[in-house]
Amino acid sequence: MQLKVKIAHKLITREWTVCLAESCTGGLLAHTLTNIPGSSAFFTASLVCYANKAKTKLLGIPEALIKERGAVSLPVAQLMATNAAHLFNSDFSIGITGIAGPGGGTRLKPVGLVFIAVRSREKLLTKRYIFKGSRLQIKRQACDKALKLLLSAMDH
Repeated sequence: MQLKVKIAHKLITREWTVCLAESCTGGLLAHTLTNIPGSSAFFTASLVCYANKAKTKLLGIPEALIKERGAVSLPVAQLMATNAAHLFNSDFSIGITGIAGPGGGTRLKPVGLVFIAVRSREKLLTKRYIFKGSRLQIKRQACDKALKLLLSAMDH
């Protein structure tokens, strides 16, 4: 069974909801989930907060945190997921932030660096990845890993 079909089945069967806060994926994860027939039963909302100002204004990410740690950081991904869950009262939420390239990378934060946080009502799972490939390949890999992390969170 396809990963997204498994996720949809679990969400619908258990009457759970999911929302998203995306940055580097630019709405690709929302697009992926809403392409599943019946997704209106579990998909609450998605915010694409690409600019730091949007992360601060819409998701309540402290400007000081972004200045100190950077928009592409573990604590920002965690807050994106947590604050989206609170905004939309969802059982699960996903926060994704990263550098899709081809520019924008540094030695410490290379192109392909992505942080993904999945929050359930009980716990917060976070992962750091470095993907390789084109901008679109990095975005697709980030979406795939986010779905796998969501499935893992639903199993715990």
